[in-house]
Amino acid sequence: MSLPKTLAEDVARNLVMVARLLDEDPEQAYEYSRIALRLASRVAAVREAAGFAAYATQKYAEALAEFRASRRMTGSVELWPVMADCERGLGRPERAMAMAGEPEVQKLDKAGQVEMRLVAAGARRDMGQIDAAIVTLQSSELASSAVHPWTPRLRYAYADALLAAGREDEAREWFGKALEADKDGSTDASDRLAELDGVEFVDALGDDDEDSAPAPAPADTADDAEAPVVAATDDEDADGDDEDEEGPVKA
Repeated sequence: MSLPKTLAEDVARNLVMVARLLDEDPEQAYEYSRIALRLASRVAAVREAAGFAAYATQKYAEALAEFRASRRMTGSVELWPVMADCERGLGRPERAMAMAGEPEVQKLDKAGQVEMRLVAAGARRDMGQIDAAIVTLQSSELASSAVHPWTPRLRYAYADALLAAGREDEAREWFGKALEADKDGSTDASDRLAELDGVEFVDALGDDDEDSAPAPAPADTADDAEAPVVAATDDEDADGDDEDEEGPVKA
């Protein structure tokens, strides 16, 4: 559907803001998506963007409705996995599992099929079927040594499922494999490995501040008795000013 030039530009600006803010400020991205939706609700790209913004803010019923609308307009199946995940978010994992067995899955590209496998495994876990979740994730994509954009998440999900099943040694191995493939830091595999190894992270900056704090002066000394009261007051005021200067500035 084509829009008048001015309207199209307004819609485009809002969609750009949705894409820009979706990860760092999903609530704000959602607000921009609502504006775009009011301007052009019959445009598939707008419905899709509104769906992802709602999904990012855990408004799963709204997201599912928008994804369905986009799919009706385009006939594309690429949103099938995220639609199934919305069913999970709504507490309906059995519906997600049913979607995993539909013919639409066969029409997905490789990345979409892996995403659908991740959703199906998650649905199995939602239903308490941890062993079935592990089996669901076992695939040629998991076994492959090739690294694709979805590889870290697939290996991570497998490691997490193994850990949930009490298979700690295998879980550690797969968290390590996930970390090897995760060049962009899309998972917290390194933290999970450290946790399994019993490594605790210490806030070194906090310790330094604590160690460098001056020790309190001994009480009831002759020098203390002779010190002018006004000097002590000035020090306290100076400390207070320093705290004000160093405190966080709120936008």
